[in-house]
Amino acid sequence: MRKSLAVLLLAAFVADARAVTIAWSPVGNPGNAADTFVRQFGTSGYGAVGYAYNIGTNDVTTSQYVEFLNTKDPTGANTLGLYNTDMSNATLAEININPTANDGNKYSVIPGDENFPVVHVTWFDAIRFANWLNNGQGTHDTESGAYILQGGTPTPSNANSISRQVGATVVLPSENEWYKAAYYDPRTTAQGGPPSDSHYWQYPTSSNTNPTASVPTGAINSANYNNAVGHLTDVGAYAQSVSPYGTYDQGGNVYQWTETAFDATLRVHLGGGLNSTGISRFGRNGLPPTGEGFDGFRLANIPTGYIPEPSSLALAGLGFAALAALGWRKPRPV
Repeated sequence: MRKSLAVLLLAAFVADARAVTIAWSPVGNPGNAADTFVRQFGTSGYGAVGYAYNIGTNDVTTSQYVEFLNTKDPTGANTLGLYNTDMSNATLAEININPTANDGNKYSVIPGDENFPVVHVTWFDAIRFANWLNNGQGTHDTESGAYILQGGTPTPSNANSISRQVGATVVLPSENEWYKAAYYDPRTTAQGGPPSDSHYWQYPTSSNTNPTASVPTGAINSANYNNAVGHLTDVGAYAQSVSPYGTYDQGGNVYQWTETAFDATLRVHLGGGLNSTGISRFGRNGLPPTGEGFDGFRLANIPTGYIPEPSSLALAGLGFAALAALGWRKPRPV
């Protein structure tokens, strides 16, 4: 009996030791006004969020993604396409696979790249990672939870209609959640905030001045872009270049997936990468969710009881209209 208990405790300790821990930055000031700045393709009105939430202080790292791979794909079969062979590029990715390694240890971080942001992930990889964390990690599901993915294949059969589920707590941030965390500053001018006629900074480094493109430095307002470094840098390496809410690298290093649909087939990715010539809030682009380029992601942690914003559910509008016709009512947002 005691031996069995010891084995269980050891197993629990090992599982906990390997668990992924996300550092969160609180984003308060619910009900903030949307930005009036006109962005790429002539759109405006971003950044308004009606609830307090947390966003990942950093992008999800290679070492965190390796824990996910070894837990959810212990044999290396890769049936959901969570691993891309481009990840084995030591300069622009960071993960190796060894088919002869023991199950649960097939994937490993290329030494020195542990704190690089993971890249070469599809939008589906990102929301599967979010599902896994939302559901409690370990052996928990990747195909349901914050998002429902149907078909059991790398590209789900419902690919173009996936939306955040009511009650989800760990998610891919919506465009508005990502944008607010990057650019919005609730401080007044007297408190050192932005000009009184705008509460949004031009850059996610709490600045209206173009950041210095450079190798990691302790200087304020700098970032990894415009080929200044030539490879990825550790998350948080630009220690004095944070958003008003304390996030790192929302401009430069890697582009980041958001939950939001760009159109019927594309998803919004933001932030700019190490080769980008600019990283201001002007940029807004869509990418096929199957894209496995130089994109990473960060997560958001949402309070229980909120209602997903309309832009996140645009593709599911018909379903909600049908529910409304049946007398379904939304609970009050928290």
